[in-house]
Amino acid sequence: MTFSLPDSWVWDFWTAVDGDTIHLFYLHAPMALGDPDLRHRNASIGHATSTDGVAWVDHGVVLAHGVPGSPDASATWTGSVLRDPSGTWRMFYTGARFAAPGDRTNVETILMATSADLFTWVKDPGVAVSAAHPWYETLADGTWHEEAWRDPWIVRDPGGQGWHMLMTARARDIPADVDPLDRGVVGHAVSDDLVHWTLAAPLSAPGAGFAHLEVPQLTRIDDRSVLLFSCDSAHLAGDRRGSEGGIWALPVDPDELLAGTAEVRAAHRITGDELYAGRIVRTPDGPALLGFENTGTGGAFIGRLADPRPVHWDGRGRLVVAQQEVAS
Repeated sequence: MTFSLPDSWVWDFWTAVDGDTIHLFYLHAPMALGDPDLRHRNASIGHATSTDGVAWVDHGVVLAHGVPGSPDASATWTGSVLRDPSGTWRMFYTGARFAAPGDRTNVETILMATSADLFTWVKDPGVAVSAAHPWYETLADGTWHEEAWRDPWIVRDPGGQGWHMLMTARARDIPADVDPLDRGVVGHAVSDDLVHWTLAAPLSAPGAGFAHLEVPQLTRIDDRSVLLFSCDSAHLAGDRRGSEGGIWALPVDPDELLAGTAEVRAAHRITGDELYAGRIVRTPDGPALLGFENTGTGGAFIGRLADPRPVHWDGRGRLVVAQQEVAS
């Protein structure tokens, strides 16, 4: 499932399957920028298709930044795609708005676009989900350089009534004895119709050792559910500071997670920083971890999708990457 572009960095991604076709949506930015750190404020969403997960046809940009002043005025970031009960495809994605060139200050908003065929997408200006008090840190709090509110992942309520949105967020209030950096939580919003969203309390507590829990995915492997997320070494907090980050997994009961009672501190690391933004994907050989190649020799950014790596549950009930087991 390796995917790369000759003149652009490729990083976060998500997929949708329609019949025999795999649809890959990915963030990319031109290497002509020179500095890979600039990719975030120049990202757009591309689209490629495959029937075997090996050979890909690239279809170019499907969503780009909006007009000045819009929630996605700077860039379009990570999201997810699902087909609603009417048959319409919905892409929930992150809009990024930077304050000024060279300024790290950034406000993130979760937005939506719709499509009949996964190729042509139309932004829906009526859907804009933003971070807000009382639960979530905002830019006005002055505790972080950005208003973190990104990477939406949508799941159906286990009871079949409504939908849950999981996202990367940071808690506004933390206990006095918690590292001020240690605010990363799984944000939460609920909806009956995928259009009108109500914020809810986060699904995890701050103080778990993560400044942010990026690209969350709640999925099933065999007969067990797992919450996957990413946090690199530079953003570990509390008693995790100084250890190695990467992609993390937490075996969960979905009901417990959606009730906010899962213990994210118990998550274990399944890769190092060399791979990031991991998603579980289905392959002909079974479930596998797909991520983008993040850091290479000397810590240089790579920016392409890696080959999928088979995953399985070990004897302790922990998710591991086949032949790539990493000690936590």
